[in-house]
Amino acid sequence: MSPFTITLIRFGFLALLWIFVFAIVGVLRSDIYGTRVSRRSQRRAANAGATAGTAGAGAGAAAAAGAGAAAPAAATTGSVPPPRYPTPPRGQQPADQAAPPRPAQHAGSRPPVLTVTTGPLAGTTIPLRAGGVVIGRNPECALVLPDDFASGRHVKIYATTQGWYAEDLGSTNGTLLDDAALRPGSPQPMRTGAVLTVGRTTLELRG
Repeated sequence: MSPFTITLIRFGFLALLWIFVFAIVGVLRSDIYGTRVSRRSQRRAANAGATAGTAGAGAGAAAAAGAGAAAPAAATTGSVPPPRYPTPPRGQQPADQAAPPRPAQHAGSRPPVLTVTTGPLAGTTIPLRAGGVVIGRNPECALVLPDDFASGRHVKIYATTQGWYAEDLGSTNGTLLDDAALRPGSPQPMRTGAVLTVGRTTLELRG
């Protein structure tokens, strides 16, 4: 092989080496700085952005116009607030929930009680409630009498604004108030010390 041929081969290898070096540099540059965008691509992107901005502005104007038209209508047909009713002071009950009437009592006096003086429950005492107490053989009564001569719901004692009253509830053997018979449906007043007779049981109202 002649020296000239060897020299050409060397130059060829040298040229291939430089081409390889430039190719590597180009790849590294694209990886570091990214792909360059041409001006034509930039123009297309700018035109697309302008078109989208115009459409968004038109939609915003339409929405603003709709809101402006709805505002006067809402102002014209504004809802009327519901009326406010005064709240009763704490501890005060409405008229339809008023407490039952209570008999007048003197200051410092104890609430009246009903005491069994004779009969199977002699010595038993029950306090009287303004709403009333029922006496009889029924287990639901306030005072249950183990007396065969007493009815299930025999007599009721309750309070009014004028005092305590006793009312026979249609008993079989009747009720005596101070030796006077009570008629069913005709309540009679009871004073302190009054004696009530139910069958074989005698009760006294004590204040």
